[in-house]
Amino acid sequence: MNEFVYSYPTTVYFGKNAASKHLISALSGAKKILRVTGKGSVKKTGVFDAICSILSEAGIEIVEFDGIPSNPTWTKVKEGAAIARENDVDYVLALGGGSVIDASKIIAAQAVCDEDYWNAFVHEHRIPAGEPIRLGAIVTASGTGAEMNGGAVITNEEENTKTGVFAKAPRFAILDPDYTLTVPRMQVFSGAYDTFCHALESYLGNSGELCITDDLSIAVMKNTIANMRRLLVDINDEQARANLEWDSAMAENGILKIGKPTCFQVHMIEHQLGAFTDCNHGQGLAVIEPAYIRHIRNDAPEKLARMFREVFGAQGENEQQVIEDGLRILHDFLGECGLPRTLDELRSKVEITDEILDQTADTTTIVTTGPVVLTRDDVRSILEDCK
Repeated sequence: MNEFVYSYPTTVYFGKNAASKHLISALSGAKKILRVTGKGSVKKTGVFDAICSILSEAGIEIVEFDGIPSNPTWTKVKEGAAIARENDVDYVLALGGGSVIDASKIIAAQAVCDEDYWNAFVHEHRIPAGEPIRLGAIVTASGTGAEMNGGAVITNEEENTKTGVFAKAPRFAILDPDYTLTVPRMQVFSGAYDTFCHALESYLGNSGELCITDDLSIAVMKNTIANMRRLLVDINDEQARANLEWDSAMAENGILKIGKPTCFQVHMIEHQLGAFTDCNHGQGLAVIEPAYIRHIRNDAPEKLARMFREVFGAQGENEQQVIEDGLRILHDFLGECGLPRTLDELRSKVEITDEILDQTADTTTIVTTGPVVLTRDDVRSILEDCK
């Protein structure tokens, strides 16, 4: 284990009716909030009206900001920050899934910043001065774990870059599994697969022997896949939905990263593919992750074999046979879930040409803390294997 300092800044309220029980006390001192939502689905489910009622009864003034896309953009973040500043809000409340929460983190930071936050963080590698506006999150779709950390994935359309930008984690998060019951089936499974990949990529980071962080990653992966299988039987299984919501949070609250570096190479590849196309994040991971595993199977045979044995029940006389069996099981499992397994199955509105794959390979951030350090050509080979 490496040296570390671990501090958890987010208070979590988990369970049925968590918002009615805790939202007002969590917003203690708030007088005017910027409520951030997506493109309208939350307003069709009853969740939006329920939160409106709670806030109205408490006399909290609301400034609306909606229309956050599934891949939140820097243009939209700047728009929200301007509205927050103009209205002098004292709290930002994200009501939605990972995209809404990610955008809200950087809105809260840019609103108090006199310079361009993107330029400072991405190009100058520093966090601008200024304490972000207080932030809370009400989760309506699980998978990203965005509610329990300070990171946000933002797309800069002008630069064709989709990357992580960091600010402050939400002060509180409300996780009511009932709020996830109206999420479409495909999004449920793509979100859950994102959770699996978060844990797998944390696990694949360099670590010493008998590292408890690796054991925890295995546990999160195993529980995620088990509950995805429950949803294959009954998509409305409330206990499975609740389990997956906490799996999502556990995968990204820092616990799986303690004392070791992580390897988010597949996420880096998918981010850039998403910068040039409109592919869904979890679905993009479903296509790329198996190809990446095939590429590194000789560089991390022990870790991959252990994962496939314990999470998928793969068998074989040696590590490579276990990995081969595991990849077969994973391929079949993705098909059962209805997740894509090739680039064509992503159903992107943007045609994924060889030129786009070249651009993706050219701009992908290379991670140096995984089983092997990829080259640009390695990335291009992995993408070719996704066809």
